Amino acid sequence: MGSLDDVNDLRSWLELAHELGEVRTITGAHWDKEIGAASEVNYKRPSPPALLFDDIEGYRHGQRVLTASMGNARRLGMTLRLGTDLDDRGLVEALRSRPGEWLENAGKYAVDVVGSGPLCQNVITAGDANLLDFPVPKWHESDGGRYAGTGCAVFTTDPETGVLNAGAYRMQVQNGGRAASVNMEAGKHGAAHVRAWFAKEGRAPVTASLGHDPLLLVVAGTEVPAGVSELEYAGAVMGRPVEVIRGEVTGLPIPAHSELAVEGWLYPDRKEQEGPFGEWTGYYSGGTEAVLTMDIERIYHRDDPIQLGAPPGKPPHDYSYMRSVMKSAMIQDALIRSGLPGVEGVWAHEVGGGRQLLAVAIHQSYAGHARQAGYLTSQLPSAAYMNKFVVVVDADVDPRSLNDVMWAVCTRTDPADDIETMRQTWGSRVDPLRAPGLPPFNTRAVIDACRPWTRLKDFPRVAEASRELVDHVVRRWPDVLGGTW
Repeated sequence: MGSLDDVNDLRSWLELAHELGEVRTITGAHWDKEIGAASEVNYKRPSPPALLFDDIEGYRHGQRVLTASMGNARRLGMTLRLGTDLDDRGLVEALRSRPGEWLENAGKYAVDVVGSGPLCQNVITAGDANLLDFPVPKWHESDGGRYAGTGCAVFTTDPETGVLNAGAYRMQVQNGGRAASVNMEAGKHGAAHVRAWFAKEGRAPVTASLGHDPLLLVVAGTEVPAGVSELEYAGAVMGRPVEVIRGEVTGLPIPAHSELAVEGWLYPDRKEQEGPFGEWTGYYSGGTEAVLTMDIERIYHRDDPIQLGAPPGKPPHDYSYMRSVMKSAMIQDALIRSGLPGVEGVWAHEVGGGRQLLAVAIHQSYAGHARQAGYLTSQLPSAAYMNKFVVVVDADVDPRSLNDVMWAVCTRTDPADDIETMRQTWGSRVDPLRAPGLPPFNTRAVIDACRPWTRLKDFPRVAEASRELVDHVVRRWPDVLGGTW
């Protein structure tokens, strides 16, 4: 069997996932909604397998689309190079302190610029470049078009420092396959880079990989701090530098082992109508609006490229599990590094897309500790975007259990005293509550669901068997109770 050391691209990732029995293949699906609907059904299964679509209607054998790449703990652990046999609890434990370590070590893994790579097997120039030569799906029934960018990594640079950013921005195919709109939220690092390029040169260079080692989707889809290259961060995870080529037109890096990539320029006045699109909030967002659009100067692809699909939607969706795990680990690391004492655990719940509902468990040490934890969490750079609720619970409550968290809210929260709101915070254009035309602010609540500090000594005891007693009965009747705790 292959090992994690052998994984350096999507194909070697797939080989190992196949050996582990983690991949199912669907043949004959249509790019128009069938791939998306089959993927949606799969996401709702317990521990869903990865789905590989081949013989897609209208396209030749070998032009494949992969979804649910990181839909369970085993494949996410594999992607993060943490192991191939992890369950949910084991994955959370293995991730403790890792994001901080990867962040500290990222600078040691500068990209390795190579002259060529598998991606360069085919290079198509403007005029001949057409994204619809590949089975780009229409993911949801009411989407405004076909989206090549869902599991993508879009690369931009700071024009002054050269620091690279990778973001997972949605990309709709435009102009019959000759262009692609790139929908960047204004507060994201990539959008800041584009604005800086516009101010300096009147245009912004962009490259985008549309199929790659799923690790690149992890780093592109989570908030790596500004000033840190996502490719260097990925190198720290892998323990070796990421190999890149330089784009022929823009000079921007593209992972050399990608399956399919595009390159071009953005201009301030070059926009196309984009959307609607089924977003991670579970709604079609924002109707249609004019979005910056790249006329494709180059398409690079391997023979028979594999697209990495990661369509959002009503949770659970393609990357909701991955985001929940990664955001939880990053936020917990950030809280500990801030100096907040007594952090027991953090969970960014999948039902809120890994962003909107955060639970933080603490060992209360002083009056005001719970509120401090809640306010701090709500505005951490790794947590602030689109957060709606932060629930702070005592350490005896499992923050990963929505049932236990809401039990604590129902029994330890006085709504009149223990719910506080923050207004005009960092929201998103995809928020279904945002009225059209208004700035993307949101409001968030900090819910103190801890035992009242003034009543710690006399607060009622929880009516629950001790851990020792539970372990005793499970050991005594393992055939009946072994899988229930």
